[in-house]
Order: sequence, then C-alpha cells, then structure tokens
Amino acid sequence: MRGRFLAAVAFALCAVLMNGAQAENIAPGLKVIVLDAGHGGKFPGAHYGKVYEKDLTLAVVLRLGRLIEQGMPGVKVVYTRKTDKELGATLLDDLQARADIANGAGGELFVSVHVNAAAATSARGVETLIMGETPKEQRYNENALYESNREDLIDMSDERTAAIVRAYIQNLQFTYGEYSMAMARCIQSRYGKAGRHLRGIKPQLLRVLYATDMPGVLTEIGFMSNQQELAYMKSDKGQNEIARSLYQAIRNYSVYVLGTRMAEEEQAAAAKPAAEQPAEKSAGKAAEKSVEKPAAKSAEKTAAAQPAEGKAATAAPVRTPERPAVQPLRYTIQVMASASSVPLASAQFRAYRGKVKEYAAEGRFPYKYGVGEYGTREAAQRKLAEVRKVFPGAFVVACRGTQIVK
Repeated sequence: MRGRFLAAVAFALCAVLMNGAQAENIAPGLKVIVLDAGHGGKFPGAHYGKVYEKDLTLAVVLRLGRLIEQGMPGVKVVYTRKTDKELGATLLDDLQARADIANGAGGELFVSVHVNAAAATSARGVETLIMGETPKEQRYNENALYESNREDLIDMSDERTAAIVRAYIQNLQFTYGEYSMAMARCIQSRYGKAGRHLRGIKPQLLRVLYATDMPGVLTEIGFMSNQQELAYMKSDKGQNEIARSLYQAIRNYSVYVLGTRMAEEEQAAAAKPAAEQPAEKSAGKAAEKSVEKPAAKSAEKTAAAQPAEGKAATAAPVRTPERPAVQPLRYTIQVMASASSVPLASAQFRAYRGKVKEYAAEGRFPYKYGVGEYGTREAAQRKLAEVRKVFPGAFVVACRGTQIVK
C-alpha cells in the first residue's frame, strides 16, 4: 500500500510541477545532492571522432550544478569531478571512488550523467537507468559499441558473486527503490517536455549505483553515434537544455521527498496516541493491583511452598530434554533481503503478498524472504522463471526450517 501511495505522490508531483517557476518557493526536501560526470582523464568513455563522452558529461554537470546552487538555496552540491581527471588507477577503482565521494558526503541523491552509443547510427533518445536486473539485463548488452563500457556493469558470471549481488540489490530496492524510480520518472518526464525521444527507465547492474548508499540514477543524455544528437549535445543550446531538464527534475523530486516525509510524519503522529493509550491503561492497572495485593497472601504462598515439618521434600522428576529433529535441507526462491523485518502482507511482495516466508541469515541483511519450498534445487529452478516475472532478481537458496544455509 505504501509503495503505491509513494508512486502516486511521485507521479502527481512530477505532473504538477512541470514549470520550473512554479517550484521556486517550495522548500527543498534534499540537503546534499551528488553530481557525477561520467568517465574522465584516461577513461574517456564512448567517443566519436574527436568528441569524448567525458567532455560532454562534464559540460552538462557543471551547468546543472550552477542551476542547483543558484535555484535551490540551502542545498549542497557535491561533484565527483569538476575537471578532466580519472579518480582511480583502474576503471573499477575509479567507479568505487565516485561512490566513496558520494557516501562520504552524506549524499541524499546521486545523479550520474553519461552519453550513449550504439553500432546503429539510427539509435537515438534518452533513457534513465536505476539499479536492478531484469531477464533482459541478465546478460551484457551485446549491441554495445565500446567494449570498455562493459566494465561499468557488474560481472554476474560467477554464481556465488551473483547470489551476493542479487541479495544486496533486493535490499537496495527495498530501501531506496521507490525513491530512485521516482527520480527516474521525474527525469524522463522533463526530457519529454523538452521534446526528446524517450527510451524509458531501465534497471541495470551498474557498479557505481551498486556502491552508493542512497537513491541514485544514471541518465544517458543521448547517442553520440547519432549525428543529430551529437551536434545537439556539443552545442551550448543542447547542453543548457539538458542541464535545465535535469535541474527541473531534481526540483520536482525534492518536492516528492518533502511531501513523502511530511505524509509519513503525519501518519506516525496520528498512530502515536492510539498506540500509547493502551500502554498507559495497562500500566495504571498494574499499579492498582500491586497496591491492592494483601501482604498476607504473599506469606501464605511462602508457607505453602515450604514442606511440612518432619516430612522430607519429594524431588520433582527430572525430564531429559528431547533433541530437536534435524530439519531436512530444502530450497526456496529468495525475492527480498532486508536489514529489518518486513510484514508478510506488505505490498512490497506484490503478487506474492501473504505467500512468502521469512528466513533468518547472517550478514548485513539478516531477514530473507522466499517463495515456496522445494525438495531439490532442480525443482526450485523450474519455478524460478515464473517468480522472476514479478521479481526479476529472484534466485534459489538452500534452507533448513527458517534458516538460510550456505
């Protein structure tokens, strides 16, 4: 229910606040925004002729940062880079460094700007990526023109690594998924208003989003392999329009965050008196009982507990505790992992609401949720495709009773 409520709030706010001037007097719901200009230095990203992705992304991010600093007073803008430089010796180190900057700054929103490229010069449009996985994204994009860009994605070829990553993704989606999706919708909405061709919102296993502990998106601002879009992204007009679209999207998202926060506070305030009242009553009754309780009764009980004079106390029979039966090894399809317990009837479980089982496990996210239990891994694998229609990141794990086992 909460997920649908927040999605409705996001949609309504993005629809209403289409004019940047309308949002000028609205208090910000964000304090720290991290802007990431994709690539840099010896990692140029995609390139076409003498034009490099790293230069286009930096130009847009610097313009975007100035708009936020001027139009959203009280909001701190943190840049992962403001010049043409790499942030690590390897591309993996570079991506991790960007996440470290964002996490270290206490960022509340991470926006990474990139430029797309494809083998087909007719490919065009804008898209926004969020952390996640769909059956289509469970393999590398074979149409990618630049092999180096594949390092931006997490390698899921190792089964153990894939299981760990998917468990973490499930927690990210539970914690930040609604917010990341709301930001992505705001961005795509603003692109549409600017007349851009929309390619949609796509979940993808991006290293930089995986490592950031906050809502985050990666937006592809156009195809440099398309001559018209390349010319547009190189121009001052194009860079200003793209930056303006992203700025207005961030403003709309900030209002969404503020509205959501206020709604949750109101719900908590409304529920508080009802929750406190029974506690107060029960405390009062307990106090009354303790006052009314005669001291004589306590003495009677003590006397009754003592054996009669001259009689030996009869020892109570000692029972040997039964050893609990060893639970058989079974398999379930894990659909979610969380740092805190989630009600089994939560709307987060979508079509499997009320049909999941909670399991315990070690690690940062000790609460795991699975669909079904099967006697063999093969039986669980046969059901996996069906569950992935609802939870694309689902995977099979072993369990005993209510415990996930390795």
